[in-house]
Amino acid sequence: MTTITTAAALLADIAVEADRTDAVQAFVKQETILVEIVTTDGLRGTGYSYTIGTGGSSVLALLNDHLLPLLVGEDARNVEALWQRLFSATRATTTGAITSLALAAVDTALWDLRCRRAGEPLWRLAGGYRRQVPVYDTEGGWLHLTTDDLVKSALAAQKAGWAGVKIKVGKPNPAEDAERLRAVREAVGASLHIMTDANQSQSASSALRLARALEPYDPYWLEEPLPADDLSGHARLATATCIPIAVGESMYSLTQFRTYLESGAASVVQVDAARVGGITPWLKVAHLAESHNVQVCPHFLMELHVSLAAAVPNGAFVEYIPQLRAVTRTELAVHHGMAVAPDTPGIGIDWDMDAIDNRRVA
Repeated sequence: MTTITTAAALLADIAVEADRTDAVQAFVKQETILVEIVTTDGLRGTGYSYTIGTGGSSVLALLNDHLLPLLVGEDARNVEALWQRLFSATRATTTGAITSLALAAVDTALWDLRCRRAGEPLWRLAGGYRRQVPVYDTEGGWLHLTTDDLVKSALAAQKAGWAGVKIKVGKPNPAEDAERLRAVREAVGASLHIMTDANQSQSASSALRLARALEPYDPYWLEEPLPADDLSGHARLATATCIPIAVGESMYSLTQFRTYLESGAASVVQVDAARVGGITPWLKVAHLAESHNVQVCPHFLMELHVSLAAAVPNGAFVEYIPQLRAVTRTELAVHHGMAVAPDTPGIGIDWDMDAIDNRRVA
């Protein structure tokens, strides 16, 4: 039998491994929401989502008060049906971050169960396109770091055979961003991809000036230059610059991605499994992007996204930001610049529940 007998959630705070700043905020901790689902056949599935400092208790309350009670007695194999049921039960709060994060914690647990029951790893059961995906580094590109720091990190990534590095932009003067990018480009040459990320910090006019300042140094993309809900602004900017525009980490539904893609406002899709509501909608976004001939380069959550990016033909890169090493028994494997999806049954995360309990806040 595959009937769900219990569904429980907890909230744990995981400290960041390094100072992380961008143009609008600092990543001070990961509020991690875990959901464990147990079925009558004795299997356990664990899923999760996150925030970067606020809102975790609200996600937990939504799960405990409204969503988890709906799972008991249901067949865990019916992942799509359960996602739709829980989504429908939260109509008053959709589409929004809190609801999507709560749905994601449940959905990833259900996929963990699905994979364990099938005896297959996530990358294969979700599509099985390949097992390895190129990786790029973000941890060495935060906004507070000096230009020398950026150059050293980029050279280290290049020496290790990684595909690229990300540099945060959004300094008060775009000339400063351009100078930092120039120094990195001159150090690594033309072969290493340099991604740039403005974290929604720009206005329509400043985004255009920033893009023009960065263009000579051939950025692989300019990420979230404008507020994520400024669809027309991103579309206009995409036609005004030769730099590909990357968006998606701050989108919470399939429809938002559809409108961006149809408007030509996204050349790279950075869908985040936690923020879009789980693996089930993540795969829909990835296939939608494929129909527009657009790459998927998921945001953060490398321990989960490596398997999803490997599952689909347009999964182009995995973003390297280590965050779960304090609460897992294994970590993401990277060999010769390629992130390797775990081949064990489940979503591929080997949680250390004692370490999580030590960081549990609710």
